[in-house]
Amino acid sequence: MSSYKSIEQNPKYQELVRRRRTLSLTLSAIMMIIYFGFILVVAYLPGVLGQHLGTGVTTIGIPIGILVIIAAFILTGIYVRKANAEFDTLTQEIVKEARG
Repeated sequence: MSSYKSIEQNPKYQELVRRRRTLSLTLSAIMMIIYFGFILVVAYLPGVLGQHLGTGVTTIGIPIGILVIIAAFILTGIYVRKANAEFDTLTQEIVKEARG
């Protein structure tokens, strides 16, 4: 049990928790703004997204909806890349220090 307490008190662990929380909250906020912005436009300005692109049946809302989905993939990729590059290294250092 004491090793858990020593890990929790480790400055590297506290930094890891802080950095992961900051990144995840930031990326989540960005995604929520994108998604709810899209939903608000659909709800309050449906004519904007209902405009046709060219002479076909595709509206502006289709590519914008696809961009919302792509944004989710990009933000997930950002988190994974940061986790693999920085968070995993920091975690390994914390475990190494805890083992002794």
